[in-house]
This record gives sequence, C-alpha cells and structure tokens, in this order.
Amino acid sequence: MPKQAISSSVIRRLPRYHRFLRELEQKGVIRISSKELSERMGLTASQIRQDLNCFGGFGQQGYGYNVAALREEIEGILGVHDRHRTIVIGVGNLGRTIATHINFRQRGCELVGLFDSNPTVAGRDLAGMPVHHTDTLEGFCRMEHPELAVLCIPRDAAHSMAERLVQLGIRAFWNFSQADLLLSDPGIMIENVFLGDSLSLLAYGLNQPPAEDAD
Repeated sequence: MPKQAISSSVIRRLPRYHRFLRELEQKGVIRISSKELSERMGLTASQIRQDLNCFGGFGQQGYGYNVAALREEIEGILGVHDRHRTIVIGVGNLGRTIATHINFRQRGCELVGLFDSNPTVAGRDLAGMPVHHTDTLEGFCRMEHPELAVLCIPRDAAHSMAERLVQLGIRAFWNFSQADLLLSDPGIMIENVFLGDSLSLLAYGLNQPPAEDAD
C-alpha cells in the first residue's frame, strides 16, 4: 500500500513545532503533553497528535512527549542538519538583515555567498564574508555548488535572475523580490514571501466590527 502523502499544511506547521520545542528545552522543560503544547501554540491537542502521527507519533500514553527527543525527531524530518549551501542575491537593507540576523545553520542551510550588482557594494565584507559582484555568479557556482538562493532584488529582475540561477544548479528560492516567482521546471522549489500581506490582514481585521460575545 503506497504511503499517504503528507499535506503541505502539516509540513508548514513543523518549523513552528520546532521553534516552540527549542524554547521549551531552553527553559528546562523535560516533557510536555499534547494538551499543554496546544495551549502554548494556540492549536488543539487533537491537531497536534494528528500532525505528529503523520511521522510516527513520538508520544507515550500517560507521559506525553519528551521535549528534546521530539525536537530531534522534527529536526530529522526538516533536514536541519543537512546544511544546504545557500547564497543571498542583493544585499541592500533587507538582504543585509537576512544575512546577519537569520541563523541559517539552525534551519538546515549554510550561507556560503553574498552577491550584489552594485559595484560600490561588491567587495565589502558582510556577515564575515565578502560581497561578490553578480557578474561572478557563474564561476562561484561552479566552485561552490549552492542549492538555494535568497532573492532580495527588485521585482523586475527576479525572473531573469531566477532562470539564470536554475541554469547554475539552484534548486530552491526564498524570494523576497515582491514578484510571484513562477518557473517552468516543476522540480524547482519556490517560497514567495510578501511581508506586506501579513500587515494587510491585520488592517483588514481592524476594519471589521468587533465580534459579539456569545450569550
């Protein structure tokens, strides 16, 4: 019998589980029940059990979950220790922030290169490494074999840069360019990030009348 596919909504919740479990472990919490975890995360205990059962469950009846063990299991599922070689394209304000404040290693990646098309930026150091000019991408990729690219470039440049990077072996994009990046190769993974969308949702919520309390 073929293995049932795991829904993308379950997979998207895994990094959040991982983050909460790391925080619990840092606070010295040894074990936690699905009910206690649900109260902290704003999910139902049933949802948590269903999500984790997609990967084997990991809990014990009457005990709950061992926090460190569950964190390690989720790290294995997410591939946190795989160290996918990553480059950042565009080191303006957003690119600099991502390069210096995101812990790539905690998330299964290793930052190996920074690039910018501005000649006054290329040649500087950032996050302990030099910023290369984008003209050198081909030679760099042949030597370093990155798999993932973070795009922090203008919207109009995103598609052509992505196509260029695919030819150089990039298989995944974390795209902050404000363009809905679409590529013809179905094997290329794309995470389009629109930071303003979350703010728009909050603005929408503020415009709605307050919910009436149930009798």
